[in-house]
Amino acid sequence: MTYTTLISAEALAALIKGTGNGPLLILDCSFDLTQLAAGKAQFLASHIPGAVYASLDTVLSSHDADAVSGGRHPLPSQATFAAWLASVGMTQDTQAVVYDRNGVNYCGRLWWMLKWIGHTAVAVLDGGFQAWTELGEPVAMGEDGARAAPMLGDTLVVRPSDYRLVDAQQVFDALGRPIQTVIDARGAPRFRGDIEPLDPMAGHIPGALNRPFTTNLDASGRFKAAAELRAEFNAALAGRDPKTVVHQCGSGVSALSNLLAMEIAGLGPTALYAGSWSDWCSQPDYPVARG
Repeated sequence: MTYTTLISAEALAALIKGTGNGPLLILDCSFDLTQLAAGKAQFLASHIPGAVYASLDTVLSSHDADAVSGGRHPLPSQATFAAWLASVGMTQDTQAVVYDRNGVNYCGRLWWMLKWIGHTAVAVLDGGFQAWTELGEPVAMGEDGARAAPMLGDTLVVRPSDYRLVDAQQVFDALGRPIQTVIDARGAPRFRGDIEPLDPMAGHIPGALNRPFTTNLDASGRFKAAAELRAEFNAALAGRDPKTVVHQCGSGVSALSNLLAMEIAGLGPTALYAGSWSDWCSQPDYPVARG
């Protein structure tokens, strides 16, 4: 069975223990925006056996010339990302499972990036690392070295994808037109412009809808049922076509929880504005809304 959206802790445990399964790569994306070394420290202290650490700051973002988006966490090029994946044992046939311990605030980025390069067999661990430990499954410490060693000259081919990346100019050009519905995943106080702890200006893109990414999860930290998510998004869209949706947040990270939730609900795939608010508010001529 191929997992393409979510996988339960029970199903992941069965994949790890099973025989005859194809290659499996588990990636830990735990992170902390205010303490950049904290995520790696958490990984080293305790993680799912065999997992590889994927840092938002150094793997899922690029601060080099190859970056393909703006904002605080620019996306690396597809080629650079694919090369890193190959270096940690990823192949065309690998089932990837991504997780964090932050309410899918970071692993959704890696899920989307794999979809973006045309790799469909990737799933988010529903409930995150907490669900794994609640199940009583074993954990590992340090760099346990369980990853597959890449073959000499191994590469991961970038393939066509339905996952669309848009930039600031495209969002600006479509403002106020029915071809675009922007959904902002930040918390309501940041969306309204009451506070702005990370970026130089407060507010939101004019016309954007606000759906905090935490809304997608239930009290256990797992995604709500598909029917419930579908009803909530349809209510928020109020007749707008789901195909017009462009997701954003502060820097193109937590927005992926909404994008994944829409896919679980059967309303995707939808587009991502990876630069998000951190990119938008750096453009001096772009309008800002508050309230």
